[in-house]
Amino acid sequence: MQDEASLVKRAQQRDEEALTRLYEEYFTRIYRYVALKIGERTEAEDITQQVFVNMVQAIGSYQYDGTPFSAWLYRIAHNKIVDYLRKKTKQPKVTLDESFADKAIDENPHAAAELNLDMEMVHKAAKKLTQAQQEVIALRFSGDLSITEVAKAMGKSEGAVKALQHSAILSLRKILCQEQI
Repeated sequence: MQDEASLVKRAQQRDEEALTRLYEEYFTRIYRYVALKIGERTEAEDITQQVFVNMVQAIGSYQYDGTPFSAWLYRIAHNKIVDYLRKKTKQPKVTLDESFADKAIDENPHAAAELNLDMEMVHKAAKKLTQAQQEVIALRFSGDLSITEVAKAMGKSEGAVKALQHSAILSLRKILCQEQI
């Protein structure tokens, strides 16, 4: 994002344009991250909105200390997800969520159905990973964060994040291969 630091400073002064640009820049990535973690479209939309309400309320307390703004925002999202899952008494249901399907694929029902089945398999397999592995996968691939950003968001070293990502991918591959046998 172009000069994120100045944009954040403007947002801290309640500049509507700056707040809007931050929202537009991060909404889709935060939504994908939340949706991957909880597996329910409507709830993911609600939680994502709550993340941005919290962002607006707390942006004055954000201080750049080497941690990118995106890591701060993902930490808010992570905390909202944890709160949601604590309150929820039953296991989240995996829904076939059209928001993940590409528009061109949506026009082909067969391709869309295959994509949804593949995504359901990956989602179920990911639930078998450790919490740390799930978090790394969600932040890296759903949240589209760099290794550095994930490390800062999780409070881990870049080496630890790389190792977690590597072991998570190997575990996912093993789980998915076993399920196809």
